[in-house]
Amino acid sequence: MGQCLACLDDGKKQQRKEKERLASEEVRAKAAGAAQRRQEEFEKSAAGRAARAQQQAIAKQAANANKGGEPVLKMSILTILLAGVVNAVANGLRLSIVSVQ
Repeated sequence: MGQCLACLDDGKKQQRKEKERLASEEVRAKAAGAAQRRQEEFEKSAAGRAARAQQQAIAKQAANANKGGEPVLKMSILTILLAGVVNAVANGLRLSIVSVQ
């Protein structure tokens, strides 16, 4: 008889787990729908339009930043080296020029 009670308990556990799974799935679907509605409302708002315009401006600036064909890292290194040279000259130090290729 103890085995029958164990089977009933297992059946109830499985039913409860299935019920919880379905409830969880329903809650997730409702949350996703609410998030979608909030996103749509934000996109229609002035703040949403401003955010989209800012993102487009940033993307355009990034696309135009490297049209010269020079690698960005190379330009950054040259900028740092130039700043170091200017600083050294401003401090009255003598520089020797070394060619690096």
